Amino acid sequence: MTSRSRPRRIGDWATLGLAILIVVFGLIFVGGGGYLLSLGGSPYYLICGIVLLASGGLMAMGRLLGAYLFLLAWAGTLVWTIYETGFDWWGWLPRLFGPTLIAIMVVLSLPVLRRQDTVRPVSRGAV
Repeated sequence: MTSRSRPRRIGDWATLGLAILIVVFGLIFVGGGGYLLSLGGSPYYLICGIVLLASGGLMAMGRLLGAYLFLLAWAGTLVWTIYETGFDWWGWLPRLFGPTLIAIMVVLSLPVLRRQDTVRPVSRGAV
């Protein structure tokens, strides 16, 4: 049985929903980040938005690499937060709370993505 004929489980649907959410945030970051950069602001939002778009797209395709890209974006957000606010913990809250909640969901989706990434449809005609 190929992965295309296998019925989707609840974890597959939840991971797809998470991937769509990440793509939406990526679009917002790319649009807003590009505008901020044009005003002389930080390139962080534009770069992070591009990584989020790639991450969400790969996760929607069932690729484990998408989760790793999101976790890389989270680590970059942590570095950016320290650069922007130093070690002012109250300054960290608005910058890291949302991304950390999504990172937890991404980590919880790793088993689903690992299963999806290893199941590939068999190509016809290949010997």
